[in-house]
Amino acid sequence: MTSAAHSLPRVRAELRLAFARAGARTEAARAFETGGWRLRFPRSGARAEAVVVNTGGGMAGGDQVRITVSAGPGASALVTSQSQEKIYKADGLPCEVRTQLEVDAAARLVWAPQETLLFEGARLDRRLEANVAATGTLTIIEAVAFGRLAHGETRIAATLSDRWRLRRAGRLVFAEALCIEDAGATLDRAAIGGGARAAATLVRIGPDAGEKLDALRAAFAGLEADGGFEAGASLVDGVLVARAVSPSPQRLRDGLIAAWGALEGQDAPRVWY
Repeated sequence: MTSAAHSLPRVRAELRLAFARAGARTEAARAFETGGWRLRFPRSGARAEAVVVNTGGGMAGGDQVRITVSAGPGASALVTSQSQEKIYKADGLPCEVRTQLEVDAAARLVWAPQETLLFEGARLDRRLEANVAATGTLTIIEAVAFGRLAHGETRIAATLSDRWRLRRAGRLVFAEALCIEDAGATLDRAAIGGGARAAATLVRIGPDAGEKLDALRAAFAGLEADGGFEAGASLVDGVLVARAVSPSPQRLRDGLIAAWGALEGQDAPRVWY
């Protein structure tokens, strides 16, 4: 017998977005949206900016979204989100998010949605894949907040499954598989989260990745000195990889905004403030 939870209508959303160089500017050459997810394009300078909007206000168990973003030769683009993506309690199936990023020669793409917020009982299955040309540059900033701390969700039983596969010039340069179950208890363990309730991964793939290491470490050091924030950054086989954790989602966001300046040489998008 099919349970009521499994018989409810589920969201099947898809976004496809292609950026192309148009003279000195980058524009959205093609855009496709369905299933309640939308794309908005604020006015910007030479670099194009796209904001992802989930009109449903969040995701419930069994919802699925597919996102494909490409930056054509010489294009420069940023993709973020209007707000935190809320993942509600799942009675059965997890939420599924699949993201595919493509960066062509001499193109620059920043993928930096605002935090994913896991509610009590949430289950999220997320996959991210990217292909970057040898002369292309990709910056990824992904953050997760575990629980609505202001509502007393300080030790949630939520599950996150996260798998990344990033390639440069056809070669796998970053691979990761993460699974956190019973998030509150797991993150309390000293060897894992040390009491953190928000965590982020930053990756920079591109010809200048090594040049950004010192600036990123310096940006993190300023926040670490004030407490409530821990981070580390390394260069691994030409790929810049950083991790950051904090017991406060807002404190983590402060660290990510500082990282924006170090990696991109400019402020984070206005929707982040």
